[in-house]
Amino acid sequence: MHRRQFFHLTALGIAGSGLPLAARPAFAKADASKFPNRPIRILLGFPPGGSTDIPMRTLAANASKMLGQSIVIENKPGAAGVLPAQMLQSTRPDGYTLAVIPQGVFRLPYTTDINWNPADLAYILGLTGYVFGIVVPASSPIHSLADYIAYARKHPGELTYSTPGALTTNHLTMEQISRMADIQLNHVPYKGTSESLQALLAGHVQSAAETSRWVPYVESGKMRLLAVWGEKRMPRFPNVPTLRESGINLAQSSPWGLAAPAGTPAAIVAKLHAAFKQAMEQGNFREALAHYDMEPMYMSPDQYRRFANTTMAREKAVLEQIHYKKNG
Repeated sequence: MHRRQFFHLTALGIAGSGLPLAARPAFAKADASKFPNRPIRILLGFPPGGSTDIPMRTLAANASKMLGQSIVIENKPGAAGVLPAQMLQSTRPDGYTLAVIPQGVFRLPYTTDINWNPADLAYILGLTGYVFGIVVPASSPIHSLADYIAYARKHPGELTYSTPGALTTNHLTMEQISRMADIQLNHVPYKGTSESLQALLAGHVQSAAETSRWVPYVESGKMRLLAVWGEKRMPRFPNVPTLRESGINLAQSSPWGLAAPAGTPAAIVAKLHAAFKQAMEQGNFREALAHYDMEPMYMSPDQYRRFANTTMAREKAVLEQIHYKKNG
């Protein structure tokens, strides 16, 4: 059994705070013909300045020109980015409050007590996905994923890795890698990517499973990138293999996008989709993504809703594979 360190969202005071659609306040139906006639806000579950925040601010600026209204980003960090989705449950479904939906939202039904279904959100569009990889300090004797696995087998349960939190995609993907490679790792969760990478630099952990915030450290020679998790190699580091090329049949990009509260009128969703699709096609958004080695990953509302359903099923299976119990 792998050594795991989990936290429950109940400890953060958000479990069970969502309202099912039937129990929502009785909001008057929004008038799509006048939408939008005031500013729109986007709730984002990560701190300012990161690989989600910067592209979203660029996208919001672009979309505000299409819609003729200002769009304000409100950072709501904590709970691995899922707080905004929870907040949508008590928000009027009128298109004026949107949320960035990270992949963690789709595992909420299995990790905490909620009484709403993530598949019921009004999905606007999918935008992109993250670049993940495993990094070690440049001074580490580990030079490849094969070395990493060999070290873990020789020192079962001792090889530490940091992530931005328990039950994040980073954490669960490492659990999958551990299971596939038949190794035992020691997970050390932090409150975010910055803390996770600083812990690696300070020698508090031996490795980190993180998004591409490690790029400058790898380029400066402070860290070594062992493998990336995408379907293909990074153009920036063409000599670094993918997980599949390293013998682990797995790929992970954790796609994310925008959604509105369940019950948002279809006409408003269509207006938002058209504006944000045009916004994501602008060169400056692609440049903002490229800064973090990310690429556009467009999904229409229907495609995003189908993705939500299939991802929920897949997340449930992953949690079952690692023997996670909600109350355990």
